Amino acid sequence: MITDSLEINLPLRGIPHHIVITKPWNRPCTALTRCNVDWVCTERKLTRLDRVFARLDREPERPAHIDVPRMTPHRIVLFAATLAFYGAIVWAVVITSWLVRLDWQVMFFRPYQQWAEIHAFVDYYVVLGQRGPTAVMVAAWLGWRSWRQHTLRPLLALGVSLLLLNITVGAAKLGMGRLGPHYATTIGSNEMGLGGDIFPSGHTANAVVTWGILAYLASTPRARRWLSALSAVTSLGVGLSTVYLGTHWLSDVLLGWAAGLLIMLALPWFEPLIARSEAWIFDLRDRWRERRTAAVPVQTAPVTTPVLLKPRATAADDEVAAREATSAPRSPRAPVYLAPGPHTARPERTPLTPVGSRRPPHTDRITRGTAPAARPLTGG
Repeated sequence: MITDSLEINLPLRGIPHHIVITKPWNRPCTALTRCNVDWVCTERKLTRLDRVFARLDREPERPAHIDVPRMTPHRIVLFAATLAFYGAIVWAVVITSWLVRLDWQVMFFRPYQQWAEIHAFVDYYVVLGQRGPTAVMVAAWLGWRSWRQHTLRPLLALGVSLLLLNITVGAAKLGMGRLGPHYATTIGSNEMGLGGDIFPSGHTANAVVTWGILAYLASTPRARRWLSALSAVTSLGVGLSTVYLGTHWLSDVLLGWAAGLLIMLALPWFEPLIARSEAWIFDLRDRWRERRTAAVPVQTAPVTTPVLLKPRATAADDEVAAREATSAPRSPRAPVYLAPGPHTARPERTPLTPVGSRRPPHTDRITRGTAPAARPLTGG
């Protein structure tokens, strides 16, 4: 038996094992070493993939313990600062300030020609900001989470954020009407109000929202911080990819990043609406199920005449019934035909031969109960 005072020097930490002592103890204070102890692994060490599948196989439960983000003072300050940054970018472009000159300098630099070796990679990387592929991937993941956790909040939060993105960014694009670098008409101008639709950058704003919603719906604060940083870097990379390809000005990317960040910061204001929508959808589902159940006819058995059931007889009841049957007098039976005697229960009559009998009549027979007639004497 191993006591707590003994020290185990074997590198067995983190490995499921059993310790088997193979050599006797010489001194009670001797530490366990490889000379007198062997360890036998009795369980397979789980790999990273095994742990992932074990996590996926857990029973689904509603995440009541997850804190819903609220509009805290810190978030309000960030929202106000981002909104001020948004307005400053728009004003700098409208007045054709140094930011517009920087846009033209980057465009004339032609990054796609300066670093042509990364052109193929950037063509694939910029897909992370396209609405269709990113929305499908994120919706598939959040749909699986909604099914496992029995809640519609992830999908509803994604739907609200994409709706706000279409309204705000779409209205800004159509309202300012700025042309892109490939369609610019006058060198050094801001290209505003000419019927374009690239200010702010939709790719950048979409990347902020679609990848940022994963951080917004994270289960732990640590995961939320890491995913927030990752979504910010990814969205900025998508925006710079559009600048590299020459489809957006640099100011478009800055404004698109601010537009997506405003949506993510304002999303806690819509949490009560999301909760009411989820409750209404679940209530509608329950009513539909009740209506469907009521519409199915129930198979019932036909109504018949009730049958009176007698109590089951026990051994004592059977014994009492047998005793009463032996002691009770027998009921009178109809008397049978008796021999001559003092019986008067049945009137005397001459027996008749049954109709259809094959026996011939006997004339020499006499009626019972009468004296026989004298036989005449004949001479011999």
